[in-house]
Amino acid sequence: MKKFTTKTIGDKGEDYTVSFLKKHGYKILERNYRKSCGEIDIIAKNKEYLVFVEVKTRKQNPYAEPSYAVNFSKQQHLRNTAEAYIDENNLDEPCRFDVCEVFVNSDNLKLVNINYIEDAF
Repeated sequence: MKKFTTKTIGDKGEDYTVSFLKKHGYKILERNYRKSCGEIDIIAKNKEYLVFVEVKTRKQNPYAEPSYAVNFSKQQHLRNTAEAYIDENNLDEPCRFDVCEVFVNSDNLKLVNINYIEDAF
């Protein structure tokens, strides 16, 4: 069995999420948007919302749902970073925070399943 780094697994999950979002009519605006207050994995836009997406990628059969890792502290960092993005780009439109749970095969990182949670918090 091949050993993959956490970064490799995370990057693959983000790639799968980008494909999923595009397939569902989203335009990808940013990936890995970083500020001192945190990072947002994907910033996208659909017809109604500016969407900030946190991606959690896990190998098959995790012990807990990946979205549980997006705790209150993580949510605060995401909100602060989103606020920085909105201010930086002079935006005034409805936004929401989504979480994408990506499950991959531990041997080859092939996609097993995506659970996309709109308006997660």
